[in-house]
Amino acid sequence: MTLDEPLKGLRLLVVEDEAMVAMMIEDMLGDLGCEVVGPAGTVARAQELAQAEPGLAAAILDVNLGGLPIYPVAETLRARGVPFVFITGYGAADIDDRFADAPTVQKPFSMPVLRDTLVRVIG
Repeated sequence: MTLDEPLKGLRLLVVEDEAMVAMMIEDMLGDLGCEVVGPAGTVARAQELAQAEPGLAAAILDVNLGGLPIYPVAETLRARGVPFVFITGYGAADIDDRFADAPTVQKPFSMPVLRDTLVRVIG
């Protein structure tokens, strides 16, 4: 990662079930020079991508997809060594304790907040 373009060229998995939010995230990541994998709108699709996609630098995970928690996908990513950021409209207090160390971004969020959080988790 370079200092001026720290996310350029990185492959990021996007998991979000609200189409407008997913498009907003795709646009933000595109502006940052990232390659978007997905977006996945269901836990099942997210799990497929989390298991099979090569070269993921990180993932952005909506905590609740159609009433289902995203935690099985988070477990898969953690097992693969892929860092992730949770996004939620509910707040970090509602995140499962197993993932208390994962950063959480509150919806709505700005591109600088998302960028800085991703840079921090990717290292």
